[in-house]
Amino acid sequence: MRVAVTGASGFIGRHVTATLAARGDEAVAVRRPFEASALERMFRDVGAVVHLAGVVSAVREREYVDANVEGTRAVAEAARAAGVRLVHISSLAAAGPAPAAAPRSEDDPPRPLTAYGRSKLAGEQVLRGMSGLRFVALRPGVVYGPGDRALLTLFRMARLGVLPLVGRAGAAYTIVHVADVVRAIAAAIDADLSGDAIFVGHPMPAAARDILEGVRAAVAPTARIVRVPMAITRIAAVGGDLAGAIRGRPAPINSSRYAELAAAGFVCRVDRLRERLGVVAQIDLGDGLARTAEWYRTAGWL
Repeated sequence: MRVAVTGASGFIGRHVTATLAARGDEAVAVRRPFEASALERMFRDVGAVVHLAGVVSAVREREYVDANVEGTRAVAEAARAAGVRLVHISSLAAAGPAPAAAPRSEDDPPRPLTAYGRSKLAGEQVLRGMSGLRFVALRPGVVYGPGDRALLTLFRMARLGVLPLVGRAGAAYTIVHVADVVRAIAAAIDADLSGDAIFVGHPMPAAARDILEGVRAAVAPTARIVRVPMAITRIAAVGGDLAGAIRGRPAPINSSRYAELAAAGFVCRVDRLRERLGVVAQIDLGDGLARTAEWYRTAGWL
């Protein structure tokens, strides 16, 4: 099968294209700008479209809307016109926060917390409002693994001997290795589903300390984990907002990130992932972080 992939050069996209090639499929990279008429011509020659491209971090909400809503609209219109199925990669952020004691299900009313989450939910709503479109929306939790730059800072800090523990005490997160995300995407390409939203994650939630301890074990067992009070994190977020406005690019800590850190967590159920796609995440946190650290070393990132 030929599969069109937007965002093919990104973190998850590189893993998707490699997996498609390994199973004998051909990945066709789709590059911006997304113009519906040009996309339609390309999509008429493929068996499925995987839409990964989007904006994860931005200073202005308009940037999220342009990429995650209007970009999704162009891809979806072209997929519908070409009569091809769309596997849309959304996010748990579209559903909103939930603690480990009451994880979200796909049927719960969505309550996104950030501009990013609102834009991913709006992108899903574009798909649901498009008559005749065959699609499935996957909502991964926190994705990590080889090639990920989001957690790289933690690994580098561990080598310096200190790991900051930020966020609300007791908060937990649904986290998933990129290899398991790609397994879900491959299953969605092959499945005859339409209109579903499906959370993607490991069934065991992880607290922030669990993640830091996994990083420490993989990189520097003597590194110290130091709790950062939320008041200090809040001050850093305000400073990050100012720096982002001046530089035109988002700081690592800003008000949006603070809102996520102050939440009770982002935990979801993954029953539907197993029931409808036959996928259960296989890579546990400790093993996944060890694999990631080894990749960083080999690539010269660490």
